[in-house]
Amino acid sequence: MQLKQNASPLLIPVVLSGGTGSRLWPLSREGHPKPFIKLFDGETLLQKTYHRIGLLDHIPRVNGKPISLTVTNREYYFISKDELEKTNLDSIFLLEPEGRNTAPAIAMAALWIKEHFGPHASMLIMPSDHIIEDQKEFELKVYDALELNDRDPSYLVTFGIKPQSADTGFGYIESGKDLGKGFEVVRFYEKPDVETAEKFIRSKQFFWNSGIFCFNVGQFFEELSIHAPQVLEHTLKSWDICSKNLAKDPSKIKIPLLPFKECPSISIDYALMEKSKKVAMIPSNFKWNDVGSWLSFSKLIKPDSDGNSATGESLIFKSKNTFIQSSERIIAVVGVNNLIIVDTPDALLVIDKSHTQDVKLVTSKLKQKEEEVLYSHQTIKRPWGNFTTLQSGPSFKIKRIEVNPLKSLSLQSHKHRSEHWIVIEGEAEVINQDKTYRIKTNESTFISQGSKHRLINPLSHTILKIIEVQSGSYLGEDDIERFEDHYGRL
Repeated sequence: MQLKQNASPLLIPVVLSGGTGSRLWPLSREGHPKPFIKLFDGETLLQKTYHRIGLLDHIPRVNGKPISLTVTNREYYFISKDELEKTNLDSIFLLEPEGRNTAPAIAMAALWIKEHFGPHASMLIMPSDHIIEDQKEFELKVYDALELNDRDPSYLVTFGIKPQSADTGFGYIESGKDLGKGFEVVRFYEKPDVETAEKFIRSKQFFWNSGIFCFNVGQFFEELSIHAPQVLEHTLKSWDICSKNLAKDPSKIKIPLLPFKECPSISIDYALMEKSKKVAMIPSNFKWNDVGSWLSFSKLIKPDSDGNSATGESLIFKSKNTFIQSSERIIAVVGVNNLIIVDTPDALLVIDKSHTQDVKLVTSKLKQKEEEVLYSHQTIKRPWGNFTTLQSGPSFKIKRIEVNPLKSLSLQSHKHRSEHWIVIEGEAEVINQDKTYRIKTNESTFISQGSKHRLINPLSHTILKIIEVQSGSYLGEDDIERFEDHYGRL
């Protein structure tokens, strides 16, 4: 990969993508978290993030496209790449074996930048689950941060959002000494109570903490060595292993489980920003929404005169200040007030607007019970297509599988189950032990327990659709041994 540097100052955007998705359950799941939720205009939050940073200057280019880094979980690589391909941006992927929060993720990104561009480059840290309106204002504030960074690289720069209300769902930043383009940060405050938040608003010196940062790479490592040496130690060890394997695929870098797993799981705020004495803030007026709860999500749709708003099919009568998110069926409400109703094919959430932060009570209980609805939707995307679980029981599971044109599943076997495949649309090429054959619409085949097999769509213009009936003593998705895979999942 040939990286073309721009003239100084040099800016490398870093996209943080992942998370557990618990605050927007049931639309967001651990296997399909918030950045991948499609919004009302058909774009995901991750796609919007890529679009936003692709319009910035000072970014190096690959084959004419601006380059960025995306730090995400290995499980999200293919869905992230799908979103990237819808934009004018290119990206290097740093793939975590498990999440360790934002400080280790940013440190790994900084190590990549240092190796390719040196310690004088700047990095722009962008969470992938924000909505920012007014692109021009956003760009101006980024350039203000870059100018401050370039003039005095000893500052770690954050972006403070001018508060619109005494919101208790955000952290706050207190501004101090005027630095021209920004202010020194006096202190960070965690989510306050209502009385404290109202006091902050009246003082005019407080801003919402956006979670967006701009660092000089060299200064970042200096501060990290002082305030979070364990994070630096274990990420350095992890990068040492990564750097030896860059030649294999420099655009897809798999972070090793060890020693990365030994990193403290800590946010960049706790690890560094709240401890460092060299933090500056750029005050920002662009409209910003971190979509951190169903209340903030509901505000993305303009309400009617009664304060009601909805997506999907719904009927609302004699109700006020109610939001409905429906998917496959009509939701009808009569005589309700101040509710949020979120309906998915396998879960329904009904919550008062004043309790949207308490969704965690639901997800915590689901985690205790190890309920599948916490982790995945009925339809799950794969690099070859998707599958939908239609019905399941103690010893059976029925799926609808869709394989995209000219794509194939891995060559695999299962220890605990057998499978019946029925083609309902298209044509399938099947490898079953030492035989290769085709089955057409309305035809079926049987894959016995332990058989080495593969499903292929040999057609170039038709999606292959099959019904799969699994039966056996264990039907989990981890009952799979891969022998060959086109997507690097061995």
